[in-house]
Amino acid sequence: MDKQAIAPAAAANDKDVLLRMEGINKEFPGVKALNNVSLTVRAGTVHALMGENGAGKSTLMKCLFGVYNKDGGHIYLEGREVNFKTSKEALENGVAMVHQELNQALKRNVMDNMWLGRFPKISKWCPLTSESKMYAETMKVFDELEVHVDPKMVMSRMPVSQRQMVEIAKAVSYNSKVIVFDEPTSSLTEEEVEHLFRIINMLRSRGCGIIYISHKMEEILRISDEVTIMRDGQWIATRPAKELTMNEIIRLMVGRELTNRYPEKDNQIGEPLLEVKNLTAAYSQLRDVSFIAKRGEVLGIAGLDGSGRTELLENIFGIATRRAGEIYLNGNRVRNRNARESLANKFAMLTEERRATGIFAIRDIQANTTISSLGRYKVGPFLSEKKLSESTEWGIKAMRTKTPSQRTQIRSLSGGNQQKVILARWLLTEPQVLLLDEPTRGIDVGAKYEIYQLILNLAKEGKSVLMVSSEMPELLGVCDRILVMSGGQLAGEVDAKTTTQEEIMTLAAKYA
Repeated sequence: MDKQAIAPAAAANDKDVLLRMEGINKEFPGVKALNNVSLTVRAGTVHALMGENGAGKSTLMKCLFGVYNKDGGHIYLEGREVNFKTSKEALENGVAMVHQELNQALKRNVMDNMWLGRFPKISKWCPLTSESKMYAETMKVFDELEVHVDPKMVMSRMPVSQRQMVEIAKAVSYNSKVIVFDEPTSSLTEEEVEHLFRIINMLRSRGCGIIYISHKMEEILRISDEVTIMRDGQWIATRPAKELTMNEIIRLMVGRELTNRYPEKDNQIGEPLLEVKNLTAAYSQLRDVSFIAKRGEVLGIAGLDGSGRTELLENIFGIATRRAGEIYLNGNRVRNRNARESLANKFAMLTEERRATGIFAIRDIQANTTISSLGRYKVGPFLSEKKLSESTEWGIKAMRTKTPSQRTQIRSLSGGNQQKVILARWLLTEPQVLLLDEPTRGIDVGAKYEIYQLILNLAKEGKSVLMVSSEMPELLGVCDRILVMSGGQLAGEVDAKTTTQEEIMTLAAKYA
């Protein structure tokens, strides 16, 4: 018998097993999301869970956490069988989860979000919430984790990375035995990633069991003790991390060798297409940014979190208010005062926060794919169902999106497959300038390659692609030039072929 096939069962006999999931099954209409999946997590270890988008990683964890009811199998926590019906029940029994898509009360402050559902009371005789106790308890957790966030800050005023750290602190505050981190570093800077790893090592030393889901293989090999790999809803292998290489992980994940992480660049750069002059934002630190993007060029935008990368794209696309500056396309000035006007001017933008500003969660794949180009599907006053269906089918095939049908609600797809649907939406608008804010966040290595190839294909068609990314190897591997933002200003411009990560980081810190 294959040793890989008996790894989880063998581990289940160990005395230090904290969590054991056996034969977990889960079906959704038209798709078997989990098929007899097993997972064993030991106390005081970090167990990585890897697989392509749609492999079933998040679904498995949601079955553990009480978000989904499993259709079959058993879950044991410290030897006791459990079957949580709600996330509240899971939290009360020592299982916490930091979700990939943040789901926070953005109009409330940090400490309200930290203690939601368990507000500290003034006393056992007075049921009113004690603001002073809540503040003190929040600061106690933050001090322990070295998280520097004002507990009274309203969540909507914070960058995604700080909101992510608040969510991590909230999970730790439950004194959980098992903590699931689902793509925890997707919104974090390198410095914040190091901070997170210190927190994880502290939890590991306390005897916690950490389940770590990530597509970043360098992180997995560095932080993990064991790695479980899933493919198409099934368990493939469980191995000690020290026995794995990056190429071996990719082979197990995708079922084939993937020799190159980035496609070969063969786009031809032409004349200037987009010119931005002295762009200054009204409500952010972005100021006096000027640059040119050429036809057939992939122009990267680097910088630390809060450097103005996202604000630059939002101001170009008209979803943030400009105080000053001019935008020219093909030598003609365009105003781009809002998203509708920008679309008419052949601009398209993939936003950073997929859940908040990307998808229409309760609508199906077809609606999410075609909503930005509905004019092309009109037959008289009506929409042609045939044309809508044909374009959606093109998007599914072009992006290799895993979905049971066009009528599947987008919120039931994995995060990476949701991203593919949104990309297809923007490609259907036939833009001349495509603005991409973290286009591969939360996407597996195989799907990343496909998206890189799409980006380069757009460049070969003579379009300009502006791409924000927190992953410098990605910028170096895909882009032709890289603009570096720092403190809301353009700190410099480098050639992707000749620059180094050190040069980029030096420029990123210039005005920080």
